[in-house]
Amino acid sequence: MLEIEDIIKYALLEDSFYGDLTTEILNINGNGEFLLISKETFVLCGIDIFERVFKFLNNSISVEKLYKDGDFINENQVIAIVKGSIKDILRGERVALNFIQKLSGIATTTYYFVKEIEGTNCKILDTRKTTPLYRKLEKYAVRVGGGNNHRFSLFDGILIKDNHIKAFGSIEKLLDIAIKNKPFGKQIEIEVSNLDELKIVLNYPIDIVLLDNFEIEDIKKAISLINRKCKIEVSGGIKLENIKEIAKLGVDYISIGALTHSSRWVDISLEFQRLFI
Repeated sequence: MLEIEDIIKYALLEDSFYGDLTTEILNINGNGEFLLISKETFVLCGIDIFERVFKFLNNSISVEKLYKDGDFINENQVIAIVKGSIKDILRGERVALNFIQKLSGIATTTYYFVKEIEGTNCKILDTRKTTPLYRKLEKYAVRVGGGNNHRFSLFDGILIKDNHIKAFGSIEKLLDIAIKNKPFGKQIEIEVSNLDELKIVLNYPIDIVLLDNFEIEDIKKAISLINRKCKIEVSGGIKLENIKEIAKLGVDYISIGALTHSSRWVDISLEFQRLFI
């Protein structure tokens, strides 16, 4: 697994492997002050990695952070003050902004989903639908927004999905083997796509059942059938407009792939202010 410093290194190499041609031909030198400014309201996430990008390039660059991850930022607020080599700040600007804009977008989207189900016992989960190599960062952003992490990797739990069932051919035989072979301390979760599959699954001592793309009325029927025999997760077609209705039914978890794969980046800019000695 790549560490954060490795991700920063490769992001910078991707952006300026052969240097910054514009800054170099203009011969821009000296020190300057830049302000990190919000252009909309959002939940801040990634301020530390924003700083680490500049420190990676030039340890003498200073980043005065006026807010921390998890803070709610209003429009036109100064989030941080960056001082140091203009050349190195310009080289790191886009990479640093990419991190903080993307992660703040994920945290903000998560925040609104979590806020929508306040007063219920349901938890919002992410999924493994993350940007390759960015999973640690994106799942951190979900936590900053108030959500919870599902499996980080395939080894974190047994989650039997539709393709496992289709490849195996029989839910019954599949569950017999899974229960027999599961490692100590690991839970078994199984995805079902209809009530008939659910009825079969409930004959086995599973920990979580995942109701995939169920309509509201079928979720109600499923909850009645399950009758607290296991935890209930719902996924598929989850939106801000319907999540509260689903959560109020009494399900334990709602997983949302869109938290990480479809969150809109927030609008933040880094603006030059002045030269200094």
